[in-house]
Amino acid sequence: MPRPDNRKPSLLSRIVRRIIWWIYKLQGWRIESPLPRLDKFVIAGAPHTSNWDFVFFTGATAEEGVEPSFMGKHTLFKGWMKNFMYDMGGVPVDRTRRANYVEQVAEAFAKADRLTLVIAAEGTRSSNGEWKSGFYHIAQAAEVPVVVAWVSWKRRVLGFSEPIWPSGDYGRDLKKIADFLLSKRPDYERYRVLDAQADRLLAEGGQG
Repeated sequence: MPRPDNRKPSLLSRIVRRIIWWIYKLQGWRIESPLPRLDKFVIAGAPHTSNWDFVFFTGATAEEGVEPSFMGKHTLFKGWMKNFMYDMGGVPVDRTRRANYVEQVAEAFAKADRLTLVIAAEGTRSSNGEWKSGFYHIAQAAEVPVVVAWVSWKRRVLGFSEPIWPSGDYGRDLKKIADFLLSKRPDYERYRVLDAQADRLLAEGGQG
């Protein structure tokens, strides 16, 4: 995402990105299926089981030539943290504004020539595997596709899906996502939970 003043990235952000890249390579991670070549999209990643997830997804996207963005509380974009947060790809979200966070992020997509927004779709590490629908509503409002990211800590492998364009039927699209993830890790319990969530939404009419 372009920085507000079009300046060069700060020294601190360059150092942090270099450290992340070094850790990613040192751990021996590899990409099994690459990112699609798009200017704007939402990456919905799962599972979210460790604070290290951000490091390895950042390393993987860097290997693919993409600088990922993330949503951050607007109060973090002040003082000495402001430039660093923007340089690391932060998109400020003000939850006190009348416009909700989906509209704010959609505005950021509209203003940017290129934007890759990474969202931990499960919400928290304590999730049982069900996904929150925020990633979907953002993609739908911004009129951009969703790319699903999966990871296997045991094999040190991660990968990405082909673009999935929101159809407006959340249950049906979540089923596509669950099918993709289960094709990669058919015995993984959290992906089975997601599949059951999609089936339930389809039975209830597809909304979530």
